[in-house]
Amino acid sequence: MTYAKTITLDIAYDEAVPKVKEAFKAQGFGTLTEIDVRATLKEKLGEEMEPYVILGACNPELAHRALDIEREIGLLLPCNVVVRADGEGCVVQVLDPKVIADVPGNAALQPIAEEAGRHIDAALADLTA
Repeated sequence: MTYAKTITLDIAYDEAVPKVKEAFKAQGFGTLTEIDVRATLKEKLGEEMEPYVILGACNPELAHRALDIEREIGLLLPCNVVVRADGEGCVVQVLDPKVIADVPGNAALQPIAEEAGRHIDAALADLTA
């Protein structure tokens, strides 16, 4: 099962993170959480890695609709967006929202997942334009 939508950007990580947040914000997604994986692994384990952040993105309207259908869907929310350094550029990966419908096997969630997918695709297209 493919569970990610991935793009590569030819901009530095430090420039990419705010651009990713803005592109998703323009599509109705707020950033609820921001996990600096690099800093966490350095602090907790003394391990080094490339700059890597996990953004917990949420479109409140879509999340509300999904939660009205299935309360347990909160286990799959928010939608994670990863931004990580890759050479001189960076990689942006987003959880494919079809997972939100596929994992519980609830067909009623499919239209919400499809709508979320269209918004995510638009945000990624904006980033690569």
